[in-house]
Amino acid sequence: MADAPYLIVLALLEQGGQRAMPLQGKSLREALPAGADPGEVGCQQALDLLVRIWQRSDQGSLRRAAGEQSLLMVTVPIESLQDQLPALKAQWLSDGDTAALIAALNDLGSGLWSLTMEHRQPLAYQALG
Repeated sequence: MADAPYLIVLALLEQGGQRAMPLQGKSLREALPAGADPGEVGCQQALDLLVRIWQRSDQGSLRRAAGEQSLLMVTVPIESLQDQLPALKAQWLSDGDTAALIAALNDLGSGLWSLTMEHRQPLAYQALG
């Protein structure tokens, strides 16, 4: 189980002139097969996060901070949850450098996707890196 990855979905947004990065995660029983996306478990995690973001809109208007790359999903080793991931989050909150964040997430994890949705289409994963 120690080798099983953790699936993280994170949103890059701005609210009240401040950057924010809410995230949601779930431990996976086993690593995703090479070339596979998180499938239904990823969709459920994204939905959970998006409901929390929607509730957050009661505190003021929100906007995506990184355009099409504002909703990301990454699989990371569970050990990185206490060290690397909080540091990456703090760095992005400080400088807003999305390209550096994506590069660091690519180095940290074993899969990185942006999540997109076309009108009347299901949620789609776009591999990054």
